[in-house]
Amino acid sequence: MSIVADHHGFVIGVDCHAKNHVYSIATARGDILATRQFPTTAAGMGRAISWVGRTTGGDMSALFAIEGTATYGANLSRLAARAGYTRVEAPWTGKSSKGKSDEIDAGKIARATLACQIDQLRDPRADGIRGALAILLASRNQIQTAKTSAKNQLTALTRFHDLGIDVRKTMSMKQIRAIATWQARDTGDIAVFYARREAIDLAQSILQLEKKAATNQAEILALVRQSEAGPLLEEKGYGPISVAQIFVSFSHAGRIETEAKFAALAGVNPVPASSGNTVRHRLNRGGDRQLNSALHTIALTKMRTDEQTKAYVARRRLEGKTDREIRRCLKRYLARHAYRTLNHTPPTQP
Repeated sequence: MSIVADHHGFVIGVDCHAKNHVYSIATARGDILATRQFPTTAAGMGRAISWVGRTTGGDMSALFAIEGTATYGANLSRLAARAGYTRVEAPWTGKSSKGKSDEIDAGKIARATLACQIDQLRDPRADGIRGALAILLASRNQIQTAKTSAKNQLTALTRFHDLGIDVRKTMSMKQIRAIATWQARDTGDIAVFYARREAIDLAQSILQLEKKAATNQAEILALVRQSEAGPLLEEKGYGPISVAQIFVSFSHAGRIETEAKFAALAGVNPVPASSGNTVRHRLNRGGDRQLNSALHTIALTKMRTDEQTKAYVARRRLEGKTDREIRRCLKRYLARHAYRTLNHTPPTQP
């Protein structure tokens, strides 16, 4: 297998930060040709790309290895692509916080990329629908966090103060809607007055967050239907949020070369845990935890609602598998199935 240095005459290592990016141009031999810093404004990144072109003699095979293509390096990645350059996510260089500089880091990125196998390069995730879904999923997480926090505050408030609500169990949406219609009134107890007013505000906030969550889910569903992941929605157990997360992590065909690598990304590839005469595999606790969570949700849903999955679970239990081991096997199958669906390859059975 060939390395990057065999295919690209130059590699531009980019150490990305909020205010400035540092660019280091390395030749195929690993010599640092030049290093410069440019601001992260559109004009600054445009000047950086022009500087790269002049320094490399207009070699369009030059490869940009950008740190954080989904965060600080996202805008640069887009501009470099529009200029006609190939971009990849910078490999891990083991940067130390002691005795370092951004110029050194950029050079380390360039040299580390030169030594990478071509098939180990990571393409930046796509924009378009995937980018929109990533924004909506992040927004949904914030909405759910805010709603949970507000419900916890409301529950605590109604348990510490007698507001006429039975909160021995988890507060229901029916109770929250009732509280939202209350009017603040003076009961003669100033603490109860403010507790009641705060309860009304919290209940109304929860209802507003419920509406935002519903709108958010509808938008996610509409975008997923337009994406390559749309066919997954027709299958039992696949909800719009889980499918959206799968598509966001997958990004686009060609980014992840094999379904085994996709399984590793999801943290569902089996890890040997054998001892003596016992041959076992355990769960992988690494990888993309959001993707892993989406597969876990689908697996649990299918175990409850899908007859074929129920039969599979029963068969594996008879073989002596624990429920945890069965879920691991199911998640591995789901990762394989999702990958092949998104790559338009023939489906498989568990």
